Amino acid sequence: MESLFARSNEDLMDMLGLEKPFQARIVRQFLIKGAESFSEMTSLPKAERERLDRAFRSTFSSHVIARSDAPSAVKLAIKLCDDAVIECVRLSDGKGRYTACLSSQVGCAMGCAFCKTGTMGLVRNLTAGEIVEQFAHLQKLGERISHIVFMGMGEALSNFTSAMDAIEELHREDGFNISYRKMTISTCGFVPGIRKLSELNIPVRLAVSLVDAEDDVRSRLMRINRTYPLDTLKAELRRFQHRNDKRLTLEYCLLSGINTGEESAEALARFAHGLDTVVNLIPWNAVEGLDFKTPSKREIEGFCRDLRRLGVSYTLRMEKGGSIGGACGQLASESRRS
Repeated sequence: MESLFARSNEDLMDMLGLEKPFQARIVRQFLIKGAESFSEMTSLPKAERERLDRAFRSTFSSHVIARSDAPSAVKLAIKLCDDAVIECVRLSDGKGRYTACLSSQVGCAMGCAFCKTGTMGLVRNLTAGEIVEQFAHLQKLGERISHIVFMGMGEALSNFTSAMDAIEELHREDGFNISYRKMTISTCGFVPGIRKLSELNIPVRLAVSLVDAEDDVRSRLMRINRTYPLDTLKAELRRFQHRNDKRLTLEYCLLSGINTGEESAEALARFAHGLDTVVNLIPWNAVEGLDFKTPSKREIEGFCRDLRRLGVSYTLRMEKGGSIGGACGQLASESRRS
């Protein structure tokens, strides 16, 4: 069965064989509450609940096949209706705030050299319903989730329509009611998607995985830079900020001996100049089979000193979920391109 999430009332009526629009509204309300069977939808007539339970094994098109726990993160492996597997994560800041890290694709076509998801290639895009179902699965873990980041498997802006439809569904006041301002889309620098997002003019936050601010190095690390080099990317980010007037985040994955020296800091400062941005420093999370190293504490401190000297605003992200393979760049599954 295809996902019932992110559907119009008319779609739900057609998919479920419902006769009256109010029944579709009831189904939607119970989906938001996490009902996994139609028998739980007590506002529907008993005969209708029984019919739907006979026709459909579950209200969800996907199911959790594995759960991994760490002090600040819970990772779920989710099997989709075609047996493809994705991963998503619930993160905690330790102060009662919970964030859902959602995937937008099975695998990823971007092939960033330091990212485990990139080793899969692109299997397929997720539908809007499959994206929203991840949030519903994570919400059932028991804590209210207030923030969403599209930083899981895949490049959300290359699955633009599904990602935006999912955002609209997650934002709905009669649904999960997540503020646009509490949602962040991460991109490796997919310029056409940034442009389309700018044109929508919705106040979601944008984070750009920069990693290096010199074209030759970035092109080796991130294939996207060969198509959309740094000058092109920065020009698009300028346009985005001119239209949206929102601070950007530049995500900078620290790779020992590659992008942590003084020259790298100076290049980063040049790129950030003229943008309203904060740099999020992320020490590389180890991935088996990838030939990179996490920088030492001394190396990180030296890079931070250089950024302070150059007047670059930055934060240093504390590792979350690394012990369960749920940190940045570690999500992947056994799904493969057929």
